[in-house]
Amino acid sequence: MSSKKDVEDSLFIQDEMKTVIKDSIDETIGSQQFQHDKVEHWTNGVGESCIKRLAILNKPFKYVVTTVIMQKNGAGMLVATSGFWNKGTDGSNTIRWENKTMYVIVTIFGTLL
Repeated sequence: MSSKKDVEDSLFIQDEMKTVIKDSIDETIGSQQFQHDKVEHWTNGVGESCIKRLAILNKPFKYVVTTVIMQKNGAGMLVATSGFWNKGTDGSNTIRWENKTMYVIVTIFGTLL
């Protein structure tokens, strides 16, 4: 018989993903303003920070993290994702973070091993 912990470990929990994303953005970008020459560093940093935080959760998932950073300049942008997976265990979570000069959109996809 599986324990409550085993069941929780096999669930993609939205609140956990939200915390992982927000903490990773805060750690990597913080209160900095948009600088074109830092975008590649920030994009990689947010993704790597998310993966490190997800590994600490020690859950039996494969993860994919995408990060988009865009300067606020009035341009439009549409982002969509879809997946074919087990709705009972797998999932995704997208967070849009912004300050006065940029948008950061991070998505975590998690599929149970």
